[in-house]
Amino acid sequence: MLEVPVYNTDGKKIETLKIDEAVFGGEVNVDLVKQAVVAYHANKRQGTAKTKSRAEISATTKRMYRQKGTGNARHGAKSVNLMRGGGNTFAKRPRDFGKKLPRKMRKAALASAILAKLLGNDLCVVDGLKLDAPKTQIMSTLMDKLEINRTCLLAMSQRDDNVYLSSRNIADLTIRVTAELNAYEVATRQKMIVTSDAMKVLCGQEGN
Repeated sequence: MLEVPVYNTDGKKIETLKIDEAVFGGEVNVDLVKQAVVAYHANKRQGTAKTKSRAEISATTKRMYRQKGTGNARHGAKSVNLMRGGGNTFAKRPRDFGKKLPRKMRKAALASAILAKLLGNDLCVVDGLKLDAPKTQIMSTLMDKLEINRTCLLAMSQRDDNVYLSSRNIADLTIRVTAELNAYEVATRQKMIVTSDAMKVLCGQEGN
């Protein structure tokens, strides 16, 4: 069983939550997490780069000079890649770099990424995170009390506009609801904060 500290909004530890590793797959599948991260990067590529090949260059086909006696290489057209303004040898074409992962693999990769955070003591639970009005100072103070000064991912069970508006001006803090979590964002953030309600969802105690 893993022991996860639970803090209140004042940054004080109030209890310890015990979580079974089996809920998140039992062990970290590093290869699967890497595959999910690579797929995420690949799916963000636009794939719109294009350059002209020799066939697409509009140039004269008249011989530039006589075949012999000039000391130059023999050229029959100005559209070749060796000439200024000529076409590219291996011209780029628009292409789709996307990679597809089955839903079960995405879920397993997310579980492994969360388990890695748990094993590394980089995940903590915050109870009662609710704000009456947007105020950045409240979230900034909470981050300071939790001693989080690096990239961090805050997971919530459902969207809270006050928490979102209070956090969007804080550098390196990303907010996601549990339904939007993915292995890439979990793996690439140094720390992770999970609300108590969101942890119940991640552990399967509540439906998404």
